[in-house]
Amino acid sequence: MKFETDIFSVFDKKWALLTAGNKDSFNTMTVSWGGMGTIWGKPVATVYVRTSRYTHEFMDREGYFTVSFYPEEYRKVLGVLGSKSGRDMDKMNASGLTAKALQESVTFEEAEITLVCRKMFMQRLERSNITDPDAAKFYSGDAPHDMYIGEVVDIIRK
Repeated sequence: MKFETDIFSVFDKKWALLTAGNKDSFNTMTVSWGGMGTIWGKPVATVYVRTSRYTHEFMDREGYFTVSFYPEEYRKVLGVLGSKSGRDMDKMNASGLTAKALQESVTFEEAEITLVCRKMFMQRLERSNITDPDAAKFYSGDAPHDMYIGEVVDIIRK
């Protein structure tokens, strides 16, 4: 497997969709926090999900998730998918994206690249463990994030 990208901007500037579940029952959300690297001798993707997000339920329940990246023309769609909840509306139909089953999870036809990840680790980001004073602004009265690390088991290119 080979994936070349600007590692420091692919999440922050380009954004991605995090999806968990199966074709019959899944949820997706836009993520701009994440990373890629290695741990325990395996290639991994790391994502962060607030406990209040609907996708969090799917991430806890499922053994696999996908992280997919899109051309700039989908920026507005990713904005909607990051601001609306699947609990409150059928945001997938509203998005215009085409869901497709992919191994143990779901991605979308429009994705340029999809990382298929097997969940390896999950941990809550406890405020008491955050040493960076600038991070406090992300948690004033809001739900904490859980960190999920997934082994990248496949990379699907369009």
